[in-house]
Amino acid sequence: MAPLTLGFLMDPLEHVRVDHDSTFAMMVEAHRRGHTVRYFEQGWLRFSGRCAEARMRTVSVQAETGRHFEVRQEAVHPISSLDVLFLRKDPPVDVDFLHATQLVELCAGKQPVYINSPSALREANEKLFTLHFPDLMPETFVARELPALADFIARHPGGTILKPIDGFGGKGIVFLDQKDRNTRSMLELLTRGGQEPIMAQAYVPQARLGDKRIILVNGEPLGAVLRVPSDDDHRGNMAAGGKPVKTHLTAREREICARLKPRLLERGLYLVGIDVLGDYLTEVNVTSPTGLVEIDRLDGVSIESHVIDLAERLAANR
Repeated sequence: MAPLTLGFLMDPLEHVRVDHDSTFAMMVEAHRRGHTVRYFEQGWLRFSGRCAEARMRTVSVQAETGRHFEVRQEAVHPISSLDVLFLRKDPPVDVDFLHATQLVELCAGKQPVYINSPSALREANEKLFTLHFPDLMPETFVARELPALADFIARHPGGTILKPIDGFGGKGIVFLDQKDRNTRSMLELLTRGGQEPIMAQAYVPQARLGDKRIILVNGEPLGAVLRVPSDDDHRGNMAAGGKPVKTHLTAREREICARLKPRLLERGLYLVGIDVLGDYLTEVNVTSPTGLVEIDRLDGVSIESHVIDLAERLAANR
């Protein structure tokens, strides 16, 4: 097919880890195919009266640490100049992020294909979106009232996991047992004195064996990696020190993926990373899900090739 222009709204390219970053792997694959690759940061986005635009860098990329990109051109381009726009800014999903998703939709001419849909990124909080599927989850409670949260913890002798609603990378996730003397203090800290809701989930014992990150492209599971926590931590997130281990998909996990597929595709959530713990869905990650590079390495595949295949098909059918 004719070369496309692919844009990536992301964090600074200078700081990516070429041996880990999923966004960078997709950029390398797009560049390998001869597509024009442009990247820009959230702060470079603006609106000039007819169409959102950004200062964009046209780059060549290669998987070589320290020499992983070269800027070919830097200029202001309208968002409508892109055939595909990958919205890959890392969390947190804050007000600046929400404003960026609104700006990129303002195009007087043609809109690009969005991966993922800006409106869906605003809607699909990575913790709360799972609540659409309560039968797939561990017992879960969301609240900001300390007595109600304390009661939930008291009812679970196996322990409780507490999560900030807008947390990412395992940050702020804590485990409390039923009689932990830190319970009140932790609830005060995590809810900011009862001002912000948090998510409480019944602890799943299989957590010590690791949680599984499954990558879905166009609703189909294309691979998974088991993230095993270190001996001195309860979190399997790789950003928190979890170890990536080769794994396979179970029948239950395929069932979970099949349940999610229609809801994801109707919202334009084409690239998603779900987290599964034992038999339970715990998160649906839609902003910048990671794990592609680890799955590639462990399974000898190229998930980013499937992503760029999809981008080409969507652009052709636009």
